[in-house]
Amino acid sequence: MEQLQQMLQLQFTQPKLLKQAFTHTSYVNEQKGVLQHNERLEFLGDAVLQLLVSEYLYKTYPKRPEGELTRMRAAIVCEPALAMFANKLRLGDHIMLGRGEEQLGGRQRPALLADLFESLIGALYLDSGMENTRSFLEKRIFPLIDSDDFGLVTKDAKSKLQEKVQHHGLGVVDYKIVEERGPAHEREFVADVYLGDEKYGTGVGRTKKEAEQKAAAEAWKKMPNDS
Repeated sequence: MEQLQQMLQLQFTQPKLLKQAFTHTSYVNEQKGVLQHNERLEFLGDAVLQLLVSEYLYKTYPKRPEGELTRMRAAIVCEPALAMFANKLRLGDHIMLGRGEEQLGGRQRPALLADLFESLIGALYLDSGMENTRSFLEKRIFPLIDSDDFGLVTKDAKSKLQEKVQHHGLGVVDYKIVEERGPAHEREFVADVYLGDEKYGTGVGRTKKEAEQKAAAEAWKKMPNDS
């Protein structure tokens, strides 16, 4: 936890909150409930993020109407964007996972990383209040919104694939869930994406949506480059 605080340039007065933020439910289940997992902090962090992102947009774009600000906020607090923030901060390196989640690649799973980022914000808010949480976002996160990568990650892979397919006139995109495996608490889905009769990509995820997104991302890489 000390190394993590140095990396984040934060100093928690209640280190237990930080530890809780980085404790996944799968780890708690294997430790027989000794520790607290991060889902309640995730709930709180989501609300804090909504408020501070809204405030940032309100102040930064004084001439933009409510509808546009709402769309901008949705892009910033969506799963792909939050996962990108978590990756930029290397949060996945420090989360405590159960063996099953670790084996399924949980440290790279966008949904888990997005939840982890929200948990960190919730913990920071409880530990040091709104002002320090705002300061952290202003220093480490809000500058990323203007980066070249941001627009790419906030548009989901299925949308990007559909746009490119339409641009090149490559036919109809079709997704098929071809396999479900694993026990109920660790269910895994396999999705294929087709253009016409040809399979272009395969994805594996903890939900059908995640599997389809990964399949679309793989297929998108095979698309011709726009001239």
